[in-house]
Amino acid sequence: MTVRVRIAPSPTGNLHIGTARTAVFNWLFARHQGGKFILRIEDTDIERSRPEYTENILEGLRWLGLTWDEGPFFQSQRLDIYKQAVKNLLDKQLAYRCYTTSEELEALREGQKARNEAPRYDNRHRNLTPSQQAAFEAEGRSFVIRFKIEDDREIVWNDLVRGNMSWQGSDLGGDMVIARAAEDGIGQPLYNFAVVVDDMDMQISHVIRGEDHIANTAKQILLYEAFGAKVPLFAHTPLILNVDGRKLSKRDGVTSIFDFKQMGFTPEGLVNYMTLLGWSAPDSTQEIFTLETAAKEFGFERVNKAGAKFDWDKLDWLNSQYIHGMQVDKLIDLLIPFWEAAGYKFDGGRDRSWLEQLVTLISQSLTRLVDAVAQSQLFFSNTVEFSEEGSTQLKQEGSTAVLEAIVTALENQPQLSEASAQDIIKQVVKEQKVKKGLVMRSLRAALTGDIHGPDLIQSWLLLNQIGLDLPRLSRAITEVN
Repeated sequence: MTVRVRIAPSPTGNLHIGTARTAVFNWLFARHQGGKFILRIEDTDIERSRPEYTENILEGLRWLGLTWDEGPFFQSQRLDIYKQAVKNLLDKQLAYRCYTTSEELEALREGQKARNEAPRYDNRHRNLTPSQQAAFEAEGRSFVIRFKIEDDREIVWNDLVRGNMSWQGSDLGGDMVIARAAEDGIGQPLYNFAVVVDDMDMQISHVIRGEDHIANTAKQILLYEAFGAKVPLFAHTPLILNVDGRKLSKRDGVTSIFDFKQMGFTPEGLVNYMTLLGWSAPDSTQEIFTLETAAKEFGFERVNKAGAKFDWDKLDWLNSQYIHGMQVDKLIDLLIPFWEAAGYKFDGGRDRSWLEQLVTLISQSLTRLVDAVAQSQLFFSNTVEFSEEGSTQLKQEGSTAVLEAIVTALENQPQLSEASAQDIIKQVVKEQKVKKGLVMRSLRAALTGDIHGPDLIQSWLLLNQIGLDLPRLSRAITEVN
């Protein structure tokens, strides 16, 4: 059997972390099996679908590295196929026109609610005569197309994640609406119907999706059988949960893939984390995966049934591993948009070579890309603010004399190297007859505004190259004391 899987997002919103995780599992399974990964855009919800959401979905999948083999296919371009499929079921008398009004349906629901019954359609128009249909149409009633579901039918399948599954027809809410009406007869198809027609037409072998679709699966199996089609295999993956064990939603803050991007997560780190949201590798100690390495190991026997709790700390750790192992040139390109968004200017000697030195200095302390904004601020600002500890240090006895001696040495040697910077410090320690710690702490406070921070010598060299070290030293001498 040739494995063919699909991801089928609806463009009624931006690419969601749950949809993206489903795409990851589909992609991994397709690559593991040497199959095809197909992209389908389910845009039949005309009122809510937006082209900007479609573009967001496509860009998000590309950013994550989830390249597709076929598509994107758009349901909105396949309406004639759906109409013909509806006609097929009507001709077989497996579907029918239902003229029940919205008021009648509401009255039905209210009665069921009053009797503490589960809401369901009572199939009242399943066996209308031609004259009854004509009478409803003469009243000007519109109709929907309903698919017949027998209450005594048992629907069973072997789920690749959950094992044997069983549903009763009586639990599916009565005969199912599969299409709206239109002036020419058959109108917009509904989700459960369109997805089956698409999966048949695209020869989908495995349907991999979240467990919230389990009830849909029971309905869809009935449709496959009605068409005489081969039923695909199903795998229902665990939902992504928040810290309280509820389904992750917008109320939990970030859920859109591009929100994660703006927060400074790398695509490699995020997709690695999504791989582990509900799946574990055969080697339980292995946590760092590229898509390609995960695909070699992926299988549903190691996908959990229980929901996967979203762990920000774990995501941060994984993301930091990719940042720390990244080539400097690539990391610079990823950081520039964050620096630009913060208003940092690339002038005054801040060329590519200077950026390489800066990124080398701060890269190992980054957890997210956006962290570079705060950690490099002192290198993009003409002045710095003194922290309480920094100001206290500069008021220490001997601090001013130390800084004045450094300024004198710099005026005689404006271009610093690591060796000459170390020589200046040694020279000041000897001349001022002070401990090296005082010199280092005072120098750091003057240059950075604080007594904590990245490597002092490398920071000094960077500031020296753009002409900011002398002005900061002079300001520290005159303003703090």
